[in-house]
Amino acid sequence: MSVISMVLVVIVAFFAGMEGILDEFQFHQPLVACTLIGLVTGNLEAGIILGGSLQMIALGWANIGAAVAPDAALASVASAIILVLGGQGVKGVSTAIAVAIPLAVAGLFLTMIVRTLAVPIVHFMDRAAEDADMRKISMWQIVAICMQGLRIAIPAAALLVIPAHTVQAFLNSMPAWLTDGMAIGGGMVVAVGYAMVINMMASREVWPFFVIGFVVAAISELTLIALGALGISFALIYLNLSKMGGSSAGGGGGSGDPLGDILNDY
Repeated sequence: MSVISMVLVVIVAFFAGMEGILDEFQFHQPLVACTLIGLVTGNLEAGIILGGSLQMIALGWANIGAAVAPDAALASVASAIILVLGGQGVKGVSTAIAVAIPLAVAGLFLTMIVRTLAVPIVHFMDRAAEDADMRKISMWQIVAICMQGLRIAIPAAALLVIPAHTVQAFLNSMPAWLTDGMAIGGGMVVAVGYAMVINMMASREVWPFFVIGFVVAAISELTLIALGALGISFALIYLNLSKMGGSSAGGGGGSGDPLGDILNDY
């Protein structure tokens, strides 16, 4: 990997770390981070496949109350770097996915350290606010955000220092039963992540669309673009039916949700 590529990877990692807090441009999302790292290292196809696979897992990750979700930014960046250094291309995606899960959990430790260091910064900002020093408040805000970026950039730089042949030798030394098990486990985690999303979204109104989606997905002749077009069409049909039901003057006692009213009858 060239020096320019390494610098660009660290920059992507830095922005991914910041976006884990800012949530503005979504650089921390696996699909974005892995794709960008694949782009700057000349492994765009493998980066997109890895990012898409990890994104299905990260869909089920969310901060709930005091419970902090696994670190998607570190998992995305570190697994993409390992994939690139391994030199296996698309073939190494399954191994990178399996490595990403423990990395995401380990990222919680780095998050805890950074947030602990941010506590004094909050007190510094409070004192600056008492003095009405807006410039100092902004400075400490930037420092805190940069700390979040370094939380991912430093581990990424450390991984880049490891020689590529070392990573390649490590991956090649893994026995078949371990790599196959990691691939199977990674696939199961993707299914669990998607199931968590369905569990949060599932309702009587949307279950028919889930069933239709799974049936249509089994048609091998349809591409992802075709499936996306069908999804948009179903959404537009549902919205139009909802508007028609809500504007009906028939006084049938409906809720404005025609599918919901039909299902309530059962």
